[in-house]
Amino acid sequence: MFDLQSARIGIIGLGYVGLPLAAEFGKKYPTYGFDINARRISELREGHDYTLELDRAELSAARQLHFTGNIEALSECNVYIVTVPTPVDRGNRPDLGPLQAASHSVGRVLCAGDVVIYESTVYPGATEEICVPILESTSGLRFNDGFFVGYSPERVNPGDKEHRIPNTLKVTSGSTPEAARHIDALYRQIVTAGTHPVSSLRVAEAAKVIENTQRDVNIALVNELAMLFHRLGIDTLEVLQAAGTKWNFLPFRPGLVGGHCIGVDPYYLTHKAQEIGYHPDMILAGRRINDNMGAHIAERTLKLMTQRRIHVVGSRVLVLGLAFKENCPDLRNTRVVDVIREFTAYHANVDVYDPWVESAHAEEEYGIRLIDTLETGTYDAIILAVGHRQFRELGSNGIRALGKPECVLFDVKSLLPADAVDGRL
Repeated sequence: MFDLQSARIGIIGLGYVGLPLAAEFGKKYPTYGFDINARRISELREGHDYTLELDRAELSAARQLHFTGNIEALSECNVYIVTVPTPVDRGNRPDLGPLQAASHSVGRVLCAGDVVIYESTVYPGATEEICVPILESTSGLRFNDGFFVGYSPERVNPGDKEHRIPNTLKVTSGSTPEAARHIDALYRQIVTAGTHPVSSLRVAEAAKVIENTQRDVNIALVNELAMLFHRLGIDTLEVLQAAGTKWNFLPFRPGLVGGHCIGVDPYYLTHKAQEIGYHPDMILAGRRINDNMGAHIAERTLKLMTQRRIHVVGSRVLVLGLAFKENCPDLRNTRVVDVIREFTAYHANVDVYDPWVESAHAEEEYGIRLIDTLETGTYDAIILAVGHRQFRELGSNGIRALGKPECVLFDVKSLLPADAVDGRL
């Protein structure tokens, strides 16, 4: 097994998780970042990160980091860290295809004594049940004899410049006590906040998946309260601000729940729960509420349009923001598309504007062609879907100027004053 002095790191997957991790290790160890996206490799070699997680200077600081699209270039590595996406399919079932493909790739270059660490979110047991057999069959090595495995869940928050890898506590685990010690010591070289070793891979996997399941359920509660308070004629934000004056009230806000974690991870846990014969009522109830918020927002806006005698069919609708969160270009599992699809189903003409998102990515992921500029006096309805700083700076007057005199303005994020909008969650 590797020692800290001889560690050579291979990072499989260079997205929001893998690239920052590769950059941190690349400051201390020979590190190879691998990705199957040739365009991504080319851009990174030129110092450009479209995710905006790292700038050119941060990439340059990782002097021992090299980028490649050839898995064979990682054959001299002795530590492999897998950071590929783990999405869900159309039926909200775990899609382990990228994880399985990455395991096959690593297995091709795996040598005796090597360690494979997984950071991708999975359900408890997936690493040993799904990944390890692939590593064994592809490499011809035996688990915990020829090679060892670890699981250390990623805690990257896209767009967050405060909570970074070095100052975020890291959970670590290994398939044997010795592997666990080596893996923990390796991460402590780059995580100044420290590590939290746990007893098994399954505990580490479970810890990751419940971090976001907990948030999902809490947001679902607030979303349901928002629907209730709307019917009672009470402003939700005012209620939450009042309740928040108590020291132990949790500051969750209603909204669309997307992204690569909160809107996905609970389905990994519920999949495993149902596999062993347990029906997770609360988790699935939260998912149903959050998955229906796009339709709820569209319905409320359509009702406001009808009350103003705005003909919906053929109307012009502007959606401000497509990313799953503010000040970030990440489009993964954005639920803004649910709002767009609802309006499209009513034969409205929908324009989408997002200054953070590259139009090519939006078209590739969702078939949505973003508009480049905003025109005044154009729209019958405006949905402020994402709280980008540009929209905050535009303010209620600037946003209202984009609409016709009777335009409906719905504020999903409560970014604007209550008296400046026609509806909000």
